[in-house]
Amino acid sequence: MSTSQLTQDQKPEKPGTARREGRPGIALTVIAACQLMVVLDATIVNIALPHIQNALKFSTTDLTWVVSAYTLTFGGLLLLGGRAGDILGRRRVFMSGILLFTLASLLGGLAQEPWQLLAARALQGVGGAIASPTSLALITTTFPEGPERNRAFGVFAAVSAGGGAVGLLAGGMLTEWLDWRWVLFVNVPIGILIAVLTPVFINESERHPGRFDIAGALTSTAGMASLVYGFIRASEEGWRDRLSTGSFAAAVVLLLAFAFIESRAREPITPLRMFADRNRSGTYVIMLSLAAAMFGMFFFIVLFAQNVLDYTPIEAGLAFLPVTAAIIVGAGVSQRLLPVLGPKPFMMTGATLVLLGLAWQTFISPDSSYAGGVLGPMLLFGVGMGLNFVTLTLTAVSGVAPHEAGAASGLLNATQQVGGSLGLSILTTAFGTAGRNEAKDQIPSFMAQATPEQKAEFARTHQLPAPWGHQVLAEGISTAFVPAAAMALLALIVATVVIRVRKSDLEALAGTAGAAGPAGG
Repeated sequence: MSTSQLTQDQKPEKPGTARREGRPGIALTVIAACQLMVVLDATIVNIALPHIQNALKFSTTDLTWVVSAYTLTFGGLLLLGGRAGDILGRRRVFMSGILLFTLASLLGGLAQEPWQLLAARALQGVGGAIASPTSLALITTTFPEGPERNRAFGVFAAVSAGGGAVGLLAGGMLTEWLDWRWVLFVNVPIGILIAVLTPVFINESERHPGRFDIAGALTSTAGMASLVYGFIRASEEGWRDRLSTGSFAAAVVLLLAFAFIESRAREPITPLRMFADRNRSGTYVIMLSLAAAMFGMFFFIVLFAQNVLDYTPIEAGLAFLPVTAAIIVGAGVSQRLLPVLGPKPFMMTGATLVLLGLAWQTFISPDSSYAGGVLGPMLLFGVGMGLNFVTLTLTAVSGVAPHEAGAASGLLNATQQVGGSLGLSILTTAFGTAGRNEAKDQIPSFMAQATPEQKAEFARTHQLPAPWGHQVLAEGISTAFVPAAAMALLALIVATVVIRVRKSDLEALAGTAGAAGPAGG
């Protein structure tokens, strides 16, 4: 039979062609489902942290690794994941990332020891780093330029913004109604369904020649992991601990090696020229500082809500919804008024609100109520972060050549994740030191009033029960918010002194703000 005699359905397909083309709605659903799964995984696990701590016997300081193991590998390998999609084909890499993320979720749900969960969380981060940047790029492959692609970007942005809220509620329901393990198991059927539907409805992209900067990705990720480990270790063992100082020394060596590799690489994973522009460098510093405070706020307030206020996981999830709403409100205001006022007022106002919210939280105590000591600061914090998210995204890509816009915005997202891990480790150091000192003060009172059963349990676990334990936890949390407020102050100083971008520089970019916003928060 000749080619001309073939019907439309019988025409030979190009390798990588979707088996059912012309279904953009389903294709977008598959892409958005991946992004939702990756974004909500941070918050869905956050709500379950107290239950994970009790089940696997984590210390409070070590518990931060459940968050940091994911965000460090996710942020450290994010740019490499985007490069892999360009070189190897976006659909192929997208599916690989989803399958790895799904496998890691299954292993995490089955974990019986702390190290098993942490290894699974790190593997989840690798899978997320492969799938997330590729999912955004697949929109440009699947949808033609114009209104259709803009609508797809809008859906993607909405999923990215709403994923945190979905994770808070889903995490609360799964933990309370089933078990903490289901915050990980829930990814398995979703991931398998995405992997099955992807080759059916999404075309493969054209491959582009290029090089993998694996050395740069590994040295940067290992360097940040060493730095984070040093802070967390110091929070438990003190600053004179040899392993702590050794971790800091290793971090310095690895990060210097990373800078050297990037300066010599033909196709660096992090183009150092991105930092030559003062506005872009300032933007990265602001994002790193604010993300550092944000991750700490979520981590410690979850512990306070469930351990001191005695909230159930569902109640804790609901308690965090106002901050998500505040972020959305702040982002909407900034996106609407950016072309009128320019970015600097939003950066300064946003950082000021974050600073006030965090400073307010330094007064938290065992007697603080949700309405009196938690809700107000969270609302200030949320509006401030919302004012900055869109603003920082647009400033990061302002003045960048079109072919480097992806690298600029990707670096901002990586800064958010890595900054969050680093900040949480610094806050944990303050928390651990203050908690140890407060425990020493509380032990005499406890021993004078405790029952023999309470004394025996304390000897076994070294954990003070309520109300002494509440006082220790609240003192550690309030102290942790001091460096968090200092980070917000740094963001405010940089926004005031460093940023000089003009509103005219952003006018052409304002319409794309939602599509490029930071992910994975």
